[in-house]
Amino acid sequence: MLKPELVAPAGNYTKLKIALAYGADAVYAGLNNFSLRAATAKEFDYESFKEAVNYTHSLGKKIFVTLNAFYFSSQIENLKKHIKKLYDMKPDAFIIASLGVANLIKEMKLDIALHISTQANVLNYLDAQAYEKLGAKRVVIARELSLKEAKIIKEHCKNLELEAFVHGSMCFAYSGRCLISSVQSGRMSNRGSCANDCRFSYELYAKGENGTLFRLEQDEKGTHIFNSKDLNLCTYVEQIIKENCINAFKIEGRTKSEYYVALATRTYRMAIDDALSGNFNPKHYESEIQTLANRGFTDGYLVNRALDRQDTQNLSSSIEQGSKQVCAFSEDGNFFKCKGKIALNESYEILCPLNSHIYEKENELGKIYKKDSKYFVEFKKLLSKTNKEFKEIHSGNENEITLPVSLPKFSFLRR
Repeated sequence: MLKPELVAPAGNYTKLKIALAYGADAVYAGLNNFSLRAATAKEFDYESFKEAVNYTHSLGKKIFVTLNAFYFSSQIENLKKHIKKLYDMKPDAFIIASLGVANLIKEMKLDIALHISTQANVLNYLDAQAYEKLGAKRVVIARELSLKEAKIIKEHCKNLELEAFVHGSMCFAYSGRCLISSVQSGRMSNRGSCANDCRFSYELYAKGENGTLFRLEQDEKGTHIFNSKDLNLCTYVEQIIKENCINAFKIEGRTKSEYYVALATRTYRMAIDDALSGNFNPKHYESEIQTLANRGFTDGYLVNRALDRQDTQNLSSSIEQGSKQVCAFSEDGNFFKCKGKIALNESYEILCPLNSHIYEKENELGKIYKKDSKYFVEFKKLLSKTNKEFKEIHSGNENEITLPVSLPKFSFLRR
């Protein structure tokens, strides 16, 4: 069986470190408007991105650079300069969506792997072969593609790697080709600045011949008419691996929270490793994924035919809270910053990278203990790095609070 590479989102340097700590084999990231997530572009400049590349490689892992926006002719000269700067940093691959950009990189004689973005809508082996001739090493298959069709592509393109999205936000439009944001706010989704208009609550009206407007209501859930549920294939990981055609599992979410990156990466890392060792436990992965805020979950189209899916939209709300709330995050393992509310004598579950070591201990600041195979912390005293004491702290408080005992780096506290 193929051991799939786990590819996680890195919206900024901290999220990159979290993704790698929680089990990603590779991360994908971008900078400035040549990426398809302009909202995260300000998180990296060339200097910090070079540092991120070096950090990733120091861990023996990979970093893929997103160049998957669609460009106007007026941008091409700057795009060439941008590509050359990135190439000199020695990332592991460029993720592209345009035939022209693939040909440009070939003409520039750059020795780098090309990954074809899901935005390129690769649905068949003819398209895959065409990209392979332009130098593509991997294709991120269209999200509408089934495993059966992916296997056919693999049979015709034995040297081409296939990557599939397994988790994250879904676009209601075909492979993200949406113009609603452009029409309503001038923010172009295929240039990286989608306003997520599909998540808005809408009201529909019918206009009569005399100009009278009638509000249309199917039921109380009929306002979120475009809102797609989030993709969640954690319980299908073993089935997908057994089909032996997907080389990499991809998690969507460069604009999502630090906790999302950690939890999603950790869950799929567990699922992959357990599937390969014969210890697959779908209930456990599903329970963990449900701790994330989401729009409702769907298993999408990879394991089921599109025409069989009747549950891909959430018509009642644009977001649903997860079963657990993040209360704090510790980057260095010695101090934490509050993300919700931390109070004295309350229990908070510790989430940390897999195979980390946590030690039970009690002192004047609090205690760390184990219950039902999980670790918890309780605080007797909330003492800041500058020795300021609090009775409780809330989100927005920028003080770093001392932990009773050092925890693994990039640990979260949740309830």
